[in-house]
Amino acid sequence: MGSDLNITKHLQDYILKNGLKLHPIQKEIIDYNLSLGDIKRMQISISQCQFLHLIIKISKITKVLEIGTFTGLSTLSMALALPDEGSIIALDKNEETNKIAQNFFKKANQNHKIKTIIKPALESLMSIRNEKFDLVFIDADKMNYQKYYEISLDLLNKEGLVIIDNVLWHGEVVNKDINDKYTKSIRDLNHFISKDKRIEKVMVPFGDGMTVCRKI
Repeated sequence: MGSDLNITKHLQDYILKNGLKLHPIQKEIIDYNLSLGDIKRMQISISQCQFLHLIIKISKITKVLEIGTFTGLSTLSMALALPDEGSIIALDKNEETNKIAQNFFKKANQNHKIKTIIKPALESLMSIRNEKFDLVFIDADKMNYQKYYEISLDLLNKEGLVIIDNVLWHGEVVNKDINDKYTKSIRDLNHFISKDKRIEKVMVPFGDGMTVCRKI
């Protein structure tokens, strides 16, 4: 039986070199995040940027909801893939990082596609409960992931997609000796989604792991 490759750093560099090229402002965000210390881990990986871009293109997505924005790399990656009339609503509770993200959106001439809402995501989701989206990308506080997932399914158009980041949680989801509340929350979500008959799904090992769910 075939098996997945063990992706070394050397092989990862090769994959990125031969994959989709980044926009100059995407590179600028990555360089900025490198200066932030430990919180730079909140950034999605380059392979995830490439994946989100292609998913939006091939699925002809025009309306996106993002739950968790940080400094805007994932938002910009999706905005660049959207048609000019496409739109993203980006939710985040951190006003400081949101201002930084908005500056990057303007520099990339993508700010006309992006509306940001700054408040706790569960509050923001209540304010847009009558809207519909083609794609929801979840990358926020892990303890509320299952709530975000349930609400996202209600906000999706038929055959829309929910993409959830961090589902492999640095590999800790398979370590039985690690049982902190965040790891358990991710494990519980993964188990719940694996049994959910409302969707078709695939888990892919990009970045910290992503689950892609298609609403049936």
